[in-house]
Amino acid sequence: VIQRSVGPASLSLLTFRVYAAPKKDSPHKSYMKIDELSLYSVPEGQSKYVEEPRTQLEENISELRHRCEPYTNLCQEIYSHTKPKVEHFVQWGVDNYNYLQNAPPGFYPRLGVIGFAGFVGLLFARGSKIKKLVYPPFFMGLGASVYYPQQAITIAQITGEKLYDWGLRGYIVVEDLWNPGFKWNILWS
Repeated sequence: VIQRSVGPASLSLLTFRVYAAPKKDSPHKSYMKIDELSLYSVPEGQSKYVEEPRTQLEENISELRHRCEPYTNLCQEIYSHTKPKVEHFVQWGVDNYNYLQNAPPGFYPRLGVIGFAGFVGLLFARGSKIKKLVYPPFFMGLGASVYYPQQAITIAQITGEKLYDWGLRGYIVVEDLWNPGFKWNILWS
């Protein structure tokens, strides 16, 4: 059974050329040109394109498309702006996932201590909303500075410089407000 089914199937994979020759006793036929075939002939000047009148449904769909066009353009523009950001965010997530899958030794215990410090800060921040905003990051920063002292020093220096700069700007603004030559109409114009 297998030999009978495989044989014809394998013959279909073979390729060979077939040469055809006219019979010697048949009369010579003249070949037809493509223009003479009825399949390819086009009647001259008999056809005329007539556009069909648009139906009420087609008119309504056309009007709907014209009214929706600004919104679809807006959606396409928003999509083109947000697509790279979403792709970047997804790539960031994949990179972090790969990092967490191959974390360096001791990473998870450090992460646990820092997270626990944030939880302790949340426990100490009972009652006040401002305490709930300040204490957890402060305690997490303390926990992180134990494990990463060099980065903590760098962050503290940059933060100190920025706070000093903001304080100096505020001092200058208050000093200008108390200056007797200050013109109040400048603020309101």
